[in-house]
Amino acid sequence: MNPVYASVREISEAIRTGETSPVDLAEVFIGRLREHGPKLNSVVTIMEGRALKEAKEAQREIREKGQGGPLHGIPYGVKDLIATRGAPTTWGAAPLKDQVFNHDATAVMRLRRGGAVLCAKLAMIELAGGMGYRQPYASFTGPCATPWSLKHWSGGSSSGSGSSVAAGLVPFALGSETWGSILSPANNCGVSGLRPTYGRVSRHGAMALSWTLDKLGPLCLTADDCGIVLEAVSGYDPRDTTTTRKRYKYKVEVDEFRLGVPKDALDETQEAVAGSFRESLRVLERFATVEEVEFPVFPYEAVTRTILNAEAASAFDEFTEEDLARGLTAPEDRYGPYARTILLARDYLKALRLRARMAEIAENVMSGYDAIVAPARKTAASPIDQEFRKVAPGTAKDVMGALGNGAGLPAISVPNGFSEEGLPTGIQFMGRAYDENRVLSVAVEYQRRTDWHRRHPPAFKA
Repeated sequence: MNPVYASVREISEAIRTGETSPVDLAEVFIGRLREHGPKLNSVVTIMEGRALKEAKEAQREIREKGQGGPLHGIPYGVKDLIATRGAPTTWGAAPLKDQVFNHDATAVMRLRRGGAVLCAKLAMIELAGGMGYRQPYASFTGPCATPWSLKHWSGGSSSGSGSSVAAGLVPFALGSETWGSILSPANNCGVSGLRPTYGRVSRHGAMALSWTLDKLGPLCLTADDCGIVLEAVSGYDPRDTTTTRKRYKYKVEVDEFRLGVPKDALDETQEAVAGSFRESLRVLERFATVEEVEFPVFPYEAVTRTILNAEAASAFDEFTEEDLARGLTAPEDRYGPYARTILLARDYLKALRLRARMAEIAENVMSGYDAIVAPARKTAASPIDQEFRKVAPGTAKDVMGALGNGAGLPAISVPNGFSEEGLPTGIQFMGRAYDENRVLSVAVEYQRRTDWHRRHPPAFKA
């Protein structure tokens, strides 16, 4: 079989039937990482030695005992803020390009336990945007492009994760989101990206940007793949005391869904994005009740931004004190950490109190709905050589992002169309805390009725 652009289920079935093998798969995707990664600036480190070792182990296990699960023998990559033993974990920052840890992050350990094969560390915005970046060049590996156009940005901060999956360099990848860092590259690259509920996935071994906002999650070709990967990496971890003890089992639920659409969902939105969204609503209305909802006026963005900036200032305190910021790539990032140190403790504490009210608002509005539906981003990918905050309308207003991340709610972005320039657009489904299966079920049914997720950038087809 040709595994490039095959889903996790399809590859897993091909392994089971002997049509392909873990070693063959590792060699195919290592070759693609090596050939196409530099074109996209999406890859930091190819882990060929480890990948082949893990692939051989998986192959032996399958031969002797049979498949241990749907990810057994399947290659993947991780955002380069996730620790991997013995290989550089750069956090996307030039001053840390030689940083090596002697342990694997919990998410990596759990994927290995499931037989998945780690092939690469993938590019990211330096320090996951913790210095306040404004443009795609904020990465020591260079600006990461969407495979749909090398002149346009892949999105941040999980840039390489979204781009590599979209280009068929790996079947799936792990990214992280504090505010938009999974949904943004999913939108710009035309893939499915899942932000889990806060605490669903252990962050042990992952760089901290904001302790009360950070979340790890998958970027995949389909929503179904995202559910499979989430089950593999989720679960309580005593090394991350924020993880929930609620067990997660992925299951697609067939039901009469009820969806809410924010009244202002299309404010400040590019026409191509709005057009794709309206067409998506017509598809959703075939299997769900769709109603307009309205979130009351509240300083959603100010609350979440204050928490993020205050916690980032503390998380990078040592980095700042050692004056390492001057070695960062983006000029604005070299002074960003110092600006955050002037935040007042009273403002941070006030934001924490207001977040509790924000979570109550979310529960009140979303109660009775399986998901809230909106464009994943207000725009398609922006030009790679321009500041995205200047060229993209609506970047200063992101109620769904602020509310969803501030309250720790799950959301998935899936592709739903293209702009006139041939750039993908995305639709997001956001649910209540721990309702990943409801969100995923809506997305899976949407993808069953559409084919946007089956369309791939022509320049990277095998």
